[in-house]
Amino acid sequence: MKKVIFIAVLMVFGLTLFSGCATMTGETTGAYIDDSTIHTKADAIIVKDPDAHYFKIDVTVTQGDVVFQGFVNSKDTEARLVAKIREIRGVKTVKSLLKIEERK
Repeated sequence: MKKVIFIAVLMVFGLTLFSGCATMTGETTGAYIDDSTIHTKADAIIVKDPDAHYFKIDVTVTQGDVVFQGFVNSKDTEARLVAKIREIRGVKTVKSLLKIEERK
């Protein structure tokens, strides 16, 4: 009986150990920090842009892939933002789902 309890305890500790070493998303801590850094820099670029800072633009970063959603006032603004975001270290791709909306 003691062997069964001992083996059960070892199995529980073993499962706990291995489950703590991996994340459910498969994303490492370094990748998460890199994505959050890219996100912060992308937000800063949008805020500093003279034409985009007053529009609602959401940025999503997943493993270096950046996706924009929201509104801008022109295709030129969109192209400028995409070009600046591509220059950020760690960015793999940039996908723009921005829509053109005139400021009222």
